[in-house]
Amino acid sequence: MADFTHPGWSIYIAVVTLVSIIACVLLAMLMSRKRKPGEKIDTTGHVWDGDLSELNNPLPRWWLYLFYITCVFALVYLVLYPGLGSFKGVLGWTQVGQYESEVERTNARIDPLFDGYLAQDIPAVAADPRARDMGERLFLTYCVQCHGSDARGSRGFPNLTDRDWLWGGDPDTIRESIANGRTGIMPPMAAAIGGGANVEQVAHHVLRLSGSAHDPVKAELGRDGFDACTACHGAEGKGNPLLGAPNLTDRTWLYSGSLAAVMDSINNGRTNQMPPFGDLLGDGKIHLLTAYVWGLSNTAPRR
Repeated sequence: MADFTHPGWSIYIAVVTLVSIIACVLLAMLMSRKRKPGEKIDTTGHVWDGDLSELNNPLPRWWLYLFYITCVFALVYLVLYPGLGSFKGVLGWTQVGQYESEVERTNARIDPLFDGYLAQDIPAVAADPRARDMGERLFLTYCVQCHGSDARGSRGFPNLTDRDWLWGGDPDTIRESIANGRTGIMPPMAAAIGGGANVEQVAHHVLRLSGSAHDPVKAELGRDGFDACTACHGAEGKGNPLLGAPNLTDRTWLYSGSLAAVMDSINNGRTNQMPPFGDLLGDGKIHLLTAYVWGLSNTAPRR
């Protein structure tokens, strides 16, 4: 595979670009020769219907001058802006710098709108209709890809409208999840519990914990095998918010509560990751978004 970071590629690109522009200018000059008075009209040799010939007239002067201007503009542009290999241009412009500059200008105008709520606690912000609308717009921009427009999630993505929280649903924990992200990992447990029939038996035991349909005999046989899971889910299967380990005694399932889905989780494990948004959004937006998410499952007093 070619190494396009090698300086030789930069020189190659710059030479090809400049030679192409110069060649275009020379070609235009060659084709712009004026016909002398009385000189025979030149044709391309193409003839149709016996007397319809294609003339080879010089290029129109107005078009030629515009073309020259375009070539001069291209050369000036390549001096000012990137375009000749690794040469950055005398202005030092970059698309990243342009983006960051626009973001900085935009944030300078709108951040005060969000930062004004930082002094208020989360329930108070959640009760403010204007703040709630702002938080909803933030949610629809950054969160719907995973949690859905109604915040009810989907397979592998938590429902934010109930009170079942993997990491905890208090305001500080929600803010921590949004700002710094979360990574939840369940390792494959089949080998730890003996594999084969033991996996199915433990799955039936897990279903029994939540009162779901199960085979009582297999569930009882799987009780001892579940000991390998208690480090995360606890002896009673109620989970551990410090680890993001879900409560297995309710009927809230991240990957479905079918026997096949539970066995798949035991056999292959699960890995979920929520990206951090702290650096992207800043404290003010994080505060409003926290209030909106908290308010989805809590009834705040309305103003």
